[in-house]
Amino acid sequence: MAFLVTAALLSSMAAIGVRAQHSAKSKSRAASLSEDQRILHVLNRLGFGARPGDVERVRAMGLESYINEQLNPGNIPDTALEAKLQNKDLPSLAMSTAELYEKYPQPGQLVRQLERRSDLPGGLADARDNKVKVANKNTGANEIATPQASPDAKTAQAMPANPNPLAAPNPQNNEAYRKAVRDYYQQNGLQPPQRITVELQTARILRAVYSERQLQEVMVDFWTNHFNVFVGKGADRYMLTSYDRDTIRPNSLGKFYDLLKATAESPAMLFYLDNFQSVSPNAQAGNGAAARRLQQASRIQMERDPFRELMRESRRNAEFRGRLPQQLPPPVKAPQPAAQNQNRPKRGINENYARELMELHTLGVDGGYTQKDVQEVARCFTGWTIVQPRGAGAAAAAVMGGAARDNAGTFYFAPRMHDDGEKIVLGQKIPAGGGMKDGLMVLDILAHHPSTARFIATKLVRHFVMDTPPPGLVDRVAAAFTKSDGDIRETLKAIFFSPEFNSPEAYRAKIKRPFELTISAVRTLGAETTGGPQLHQWIARMGEPLYGYQTPNGYSDLAENWVNTGALLERLNFGLALASNRIPGTKVNLRRFVGDTSSEADKPRMMDQFLSVIVGGDISPRTKETLMKQLDEQIPAPPPPSKKLEEEKDAAMLLGTPLPEAPRQPVAGPASQAAVTDTVTKMVGLILGSPEFQRQ
Repeated sequence: MAFLVTAALLSSMAAIGVRAQHSAKSKSRAASLSEDQRILHVLNRLGFGARPGDVERVRAMGLESYINEQLNPGNIPDTALEAKLQNKDLPSLAMSTAELYEKYPQPGQLVRQLERRSDLPGGLADARDNKVKVANKNTGANEIATPQASPDAKTAQAMPANPNPLAAPNPQNNEAYRKAVRDYYQQNGLQPPQRITVELQTARILRAVYSERQLQEVMVDFWTNHFNVFVGKGADRYMLTSYDRDTIRPNSLGKFYDLLKATAESPAMLFYLDNFQSVSPNAQAGNGAAARRLQQASRIQMERDPFRELMRESRRNAEFRGRLPQQLPPPVKAPQPAAQNQNRPKRGINENYARELMELHTLGVDGGYTQKDVQEVARCFTGWTIVQPRGAGAAAAAVMGGAARDNAGTFYFAPRMHDDGEKIVLGQKIPAGGGMKDGLMVLDILAHHPSTARFIATKLVRHFVMDTPPPGLVDRVAAAFTKSDGDIRETLKAIFFSPEFNSPEAYRAKIKRPFELTISAVRTLGAETTGGPQLHQWIARMGEPLYGYQTPNGYSDLAENWVNTGALLERLNFGLALASNRIPGTKVNLRRFVGDTSSEADKPRMMDQFLSVIVGGDISPRTKETLMKQLDEQIPAPPPPSKKLEEEKDAAMLLGTPLPEAPRQPVAGPASQAAVTDTVTKMVGLILGSPEFQRQ
C-alpha cells in the first residue's frame, strides 16, 4: 500500500511536470529566459548545480565571464577540494598500478602465491586447510569436491547443519579463515582490493561536490562514460585509478586526438576490451623473455564477446575464493611438452577494441566503416599490451622483501606480437613495417574523420542541450570541432554560446542521472559530505553505480532510461534520507534557511523559501499544491544501516564477495514511530523529489 501510494504520487507529479514543461514550451516562442534562469541553467549544465550564494556570485562576475572561466580550469584555485582529497583514508589515489597490486591484493591470489613460494604463514595455512575441509564436508555427495579428512570435533560441532548437502555454502564464510586473512593483512600493512574502488568513488563524489572547476568535473563524467571501462572486469579494479587520474582528467578539455590516444594506450582500456591479448597469428615466438610474454599472451583464443573472458576469469576467481566446492589449485608444475598441449587454443587477433573504437569512441555505428575495416584496425593494434596485466605475485613478493614491480600494469608495445603487414583502413593505406605507428595512424585517421566530428558533436549537444539534438546546432558544433582540429574547449564554446543552449526549450529539459541528482542535492542544500560508501550505495540504488556499467556503451543520456516508477521511488527515498540526515557521512543543516521556527502557520513561507533555494522558485502551481497536501501525510524515512549489516559489508569487502543490501523501506504510509514528523525535513525531501528538481 505504501509503495502504491508513493508511486501514484510520483507518477502524478512527473505528469504534472511534463504538462507544465509542454505548456511553457508552447509559450516560449516569443519568450526568453530571465537572467537568473540563465544563470541557473548554466550552473546546472556546466556544473552539478548551484550552491547557496552561487547565483549571486555569477551574477556579480557576469555569465559570459563565468563560462570562460570554467573553460579554463587551470586558472581556477581549488584549495577547498585539495584539502578534502588530502585524506589519510584515500591513499590509493596517488599510487601507481604496481603499488596498488602490492598494497591491495586479492586474498585468494595472495594465498595462492604465498603457497607456491612455500611461504604461507602457519596460522593462515591452518585456517585455509580447515576452510577446505569444511567446504568438502558440506558438499556431501557433490562429486566436484575431492574427499578430505573430517574436521576435528570442535570444528564439526561449530558447523551449522546443512539440510541440503548439494547447496554448498560459501566456504569463505568460515570465520576462522576470515580472521586469519584479516590478521595477515593488518600485520603486513595490506588492504582489501575493494578499497581501491571505494576510494576512487569517494574522490569522484568529493570532486563533483566541492570543486570550483565544475565544467572539468562534468567533462570527466562525460568522457568516463563515453570511454566506459567496467570496474568488475578482472584487473581493471587496479587500473581505473590511473585511468581517471592520468588518462581522462588531463585530457578532458584538450584535443580529442590526445584523449583518444591516451585511452588507446590505457591499460584499463586494453584490459577491458582484451586488446592486451591481441597478437598476430603469424608472430614468431623466438627465444627469451619476449617469447615467454608472447606465449603467455597467446594462450586465450580471442572471441568477439569481450565478456566471455570475464566469465572465465570470474569462475577461476570463484574457485580459490571457495565459491565452488573444490580445493585450492595445486602447486605449479613444470611445463608440459608441446605434444601434451595440443588442445591449447591458438593465438589470434582480438577485434573487440577495434570495433568499439569505431562504433562507440569515434565514427558511430553509422559512421561508414565495414567489417573489413574492423579487421584491419585490429591488426594495427596487435602488440599494444600490458606489463604483468594481473599483477600476479606482486603483493607476495613485496611481503617477502622482494623488489617492487614498478612497471606492473603499465602499457608497452610488443613488436613480436604485432602484425607488421600492410593494412587498408577506411580507404587509406598503412604501409608495412610501421610497428606501433600503425595504431597511431589509425587514431589520427579516426580523430579527423567527418563522421567522428558529427558523432562527438551529437553526443555533446544531447548531453548539454536536450535529448533530441537540434540538427542545425549539431552541424555548427561539428564544424567547430573540425575547424579547431578537435579542440574540445572550442567545441564546447559553440554549444554554450548558441541560441539553442540559451533557449527556454532547453531549460530544465534534461532528466538528471542518479549521480547528477545526488551531487546537485548535496550542493543545493550546502551539505557537508565525506563522499563515503553510504552515498555510493544510494547512487547505485538509483541505477548508476559508479564505474559499474558492464558494456562499453556506458550509461544512457536519454530520459526514457531513467524515468519509471521504481526509479522515481528511489529518488524520493534519497531526497527524504538526505533531508533527514539519514545518510552517514553526509550532514545537512536545514535551519540555516528558515531559522528556529517551523510552526504550522509558517508552512507557506517555508515552502516559498525552500522552493527558492532548491529550484530557484520555478515550480508549477499544481506541483506546489501537491507538495503542500503531502506535508500532512506521515512519510517514514529509510533507517540507517544496522551495525550487523555494516559488519557483513566489511567482511564482504575483505573477501571479495557481493555486498549485502540494506532492507528497503517505503516512503509513504501510516504513521509510525519511524515517521519523519519535522515539517522542514518533509518539505525539503518532497521538493528534492519533485519533477522540477529532477530536471536540469
